[in-house]
Amino acid sequence: MIAEIGHFALALAAAVALIQSVLPMWGAARRDAAMMATAAPAALVQFGVLGVSFAALTYAYLTSDFSVVNVINNSHSLKPILYKISGVWGNHEGSLLLWVLVLALFGALVAVFGRNLPPSLKARTLSVQALITLGFLTFMLFTSNPFERAFPPPLEGGDLNPLLQDPGLAFHPPMLYVGYVGLSIVFSFAVAALIEGKVDAAWARWVRPWTLLAWIFLTAGIALGSWWAYYELGWGGFWYWDPVENASFMPWLAATALLHSAIVVEKRDTLKSWTILLAIIAFGLSLIGTFLVRSGVLTSVHAFATDPDRGLYILLLLVIAIGGSLALYAWRAPALKGGGMFRPISREGALVLNNLLLSAAAATVFIGTLYPLFLEVLTGDKISVGPPYFNLTFAPIMGVLVVALGIGAMMPWKRGDLPGVMRRLTAASVFTAAATAAIALFYAGDNALALLGLAFAVWLFAATMTQLWARVRPTTRVSVADAIRRLPGLPRAAWGMTTAHLGVAVLVAGVTGASLMTVETIASGKPGDRFPVGDYVFQLDRVEQVAGPNYRAERGTFTVFDADTGEEITTLAGERRRYVAGGQETTEAGIRSDFGGDLYAVLGQPADDGGWTVRLYREPLVPWIWFGSTLLVIGGFLSLSDRRLRVGAPVRTGSTSGGGGDAAKARADAAAQPAAHPAE
Repeated sequence: MIAEIGHFALALAAAVALIQSVLPMWGAARRDAAMMATAAPAALVQFGVLGVSFAALTYAYLTSDFSVVNVINNSHSLKPILYKISGVWGNHEGSLLLWVLVLALFGALVAVFGRNLPPSLKARTLSVQALITLGFLTFMLFTSNPFERAFPPPLEGGDLNPLLQDPGLAFHPPMLYVGYVGLSIVFSFAVAALIEGKVDAAWARWVRPWTLLAWIFLTAGIALGSWWAYYELGWGGFWYWDPVENASFMPWLAATALLHSAIVVEKRDTLKSWTILLAIIAFGLSLIGTFLVRSGVLTSVHAFATDPDRGLYILLLLVIAIGGSLALYAWRAPALKGGGMFRPISREGALVLNNLLLSAAAATVFIGTLYPLFLEVLTGDKISVGPPYFNLTFAPIMGVLVVALGIGAMMPWKRGDLPGVMRRLTAASVFTAAATAAIALFYAGDNALALLGLAFAVWLFAATMTQLWARVRPTTRVSVADAIRRLPGLPRAAWGMTTAHLGVAVLVAGVTGASLMTVETIASGKPGDRFPVGDYVFQLDRVEQVAGPNYRAERGTFTVFDADTGEEITTLAGERRRYVAGGQETTEAGIRSDFGGDLYAVLGQPADDGGWTVRLYREPLVPWIWFGSTLLVIGGFLSLSDRRLRVGAPVRTGSTSGGGGDAAKARADAAAQPAAHPAE
């Protein structure tokens, strides 16, 4: 009965979405306040109904209701409760239900927190959001019903993919979905603005908090997925440019560019057309990622490979959404003329350069991801585009971006002085040169590329700290003591920007160490054998049988010694697990982290001589990747917590007397607000 309630709730949500997509849009066209006012209640009802549907599917998993086909295929009574819950979204149908729930969530958030929005813009935005939701709801109801019954029900289920039975994968998909599905509301704002034919500084201020919220969760989701791949898959890497990884990374790049571009719209009333296009592209890339994951064209550990009919349906949705919005853009964009003028050497110019570099980076990832698919369709040839391509194309663009990021943040608005800015960055340049020399002497002198990457990281760190200091001590007339006292009084947005830029610096250092400085040993041995790994020696002590709640495993215990002194450093345990439900195998790496990097041990297959294959790594600076990503997320939340960003726009006055003065004051207040963005 619970499953039928969930299915009925899906159908009811589709009916509500249909009403929400038509009535407010029609009311906005007719300037009918009553019809426009239906948008917010409909969005709240839709979210509530979809919440009931999602709760029904979760209940079926928790109770191991094997009369539901979705539960049969993706659960087992022996699974720990955490993985019963994560099994709800660890499959095609359930993850689609999570997708539409997030779509409805953002619509409901705009309904609740968008009280200051102009009624027509709010109505049109929620109508567009409902149209997107309706498209995915019809897809679910006709091709991907998560509540389909099985008769007679089996006694036991087939279990969830063991690779997904991990805390990282329990929390990674919801965060990722809030991120790239959350970009839908930015898309809806953009389409609504195109329909109205009005994009101004107030629109940019309304859009930025929603873009920032989606960006925060997308950053966290990507980082968590990378962390999971690092410790769960047992290959010692954190990123392999897998097409499904790229499916979430491309929208992140576009969303980052959008955040920077919206700053220029708000502060200088220019780049309007480009900002609208970025909003369309960001969500369009999310839809393309959805097609890649669900169409069956890709095979990946975290793809939902399904039948081609489903892929064609998603492709149709993609063409309608992207094609329709781009056609509307082509019609309306010529009228979106910017009013602010600026010199190329200025803060605006730096943000434009930032956009160009991020767009070029997204284009390289897009080409590397989709070119093999297009080639196979056109010629039948199968090729693989992997890390060598991305290292040669993406990495240089990011290097230029990191250098420019340190300079651009110091630029004034409208007109800048590059020699003057570089003089202000003299201390940062000297610090970078000295630190790079020290790194070359004591750490990475034999690896030119690694040294260059670490130099970029040091430069951005030093430039960011210089920019922070310049905020509180703009001239030498301000004493050092006064400057220090000013630090706590800086706006949260300023702290958010600084924290995020420092996060990028730390992340660059971590990626450099993990990608270019890793030492790897793959060998076969028996208990008691030792294996040299850089400055360390790993000893395989023993291999023993252990049992888990729904698996059996061989656990290899390793002792790690300092290669020079022979001092014992730590003990690691790596496992090979075999799950009882389906007989599938996974690996669990033994990892010891410290400030300088990780020691990493994996127990592999039994060898012919009675020994075991082992994979052993020294991974320099890998923890810096997770720390840098955390700083990015913290920086985003700091900016979002700044009231001047959360408000979105000045409250509209209802006064009829003196209205011109109030409106002028509101516009002046909006213009006076400083840019508040984690990567400004």
